[in-house]
Amino acid sequence: MKRTCSSKERRSKILNILRDKRKITVAEMASLFQVSEVSIRNDLQFLEEKELLLRVKGGAVNINTANESEDIAITKKQQSHSDEKRIIGKVASEFIKEGETIIIDSGTTTLEVAKNLEKFNNLTIITNGINVAEQLAQYDRFSVIVLGGYMRSVSLSTVGMTAESTLRNFFVDKLFLGVDSFNLEKGLSTPNAEEASLNRAMIDCAKEVIAVFDSSKLEKRSFAFIAAMDKINVIITDNGISEEYREKIEHAGINLIIAGEGNGEPE
Repeated sequence: MKRTCSSKERRSKILNILRDKRKITVAEMASLFQVSEVSIRNDLQFLEEKELLLRVKGGAVNINTANESEDIAITKKQQSHSDEKRIIGKVASEFIKEGETIIIDSGTTTLEVAKNLEKFNNLTIITNGINVAEQLAQYDRFSVIVLGGYMRSVSLSTVGMTAESTLRNFFVDKLFLGVDSFNLEKGLSTPNAEEASLNRAMIDCAKEVIAVFDSSKLEKRSFAFIAAMDKINVIITDNGISEEYREKIEHAGINLIIAGEGNGEPE
């Protein structure tokens, strides 16, 4: 008789499988280990809480490759690298000056930028993030423009021609751009083509583009191309970035800021 794996052994094997496969399903894991789907879902929840994988509908993906093609729900993204995102958001807010007009892109890291605006009295802010707009609602002293268009529930963002045409009416000082995937050779990318198109429109109307993302997004490539590296002025990330990658980014002429190293404030 075949011995049944303990939950600890089963979870270890699930992680081993995910090292070779980008995605697994609850059904195939239940069949493989001869346990109920409820047991597998419990395993995946446990491993996600340990930040060892990321659950998606019907299964889970390798947390190190999740952003390459999966359009992950924003509620899941909020659970991943949350400490790094908070630090990045705080550092990014130091790049804002009183009276500026800025765009805050949708996303979980950009949301952290919106949470750090208490010290300002006069800002004009454009956003396509529903969650970002909700956060900005507490600052009744700001002028906030929420881009219209088609709402993507997975990312709580608006996209489409309406949003893009609205942006053509504005020129802004700074864009705080959320990034799903960053690759030195391939540039910035995201799983959704409409998001990518809107991001390009944001870049076109901004004097300065500040990309904010945690280091897990490095060396990834998603489905839809946003922009090449030369469109980015500043990158703010965490200290998970390798020394080699730091040198390559700086060699490309981009101002690289490592949040948490005490060098976040611009001169």
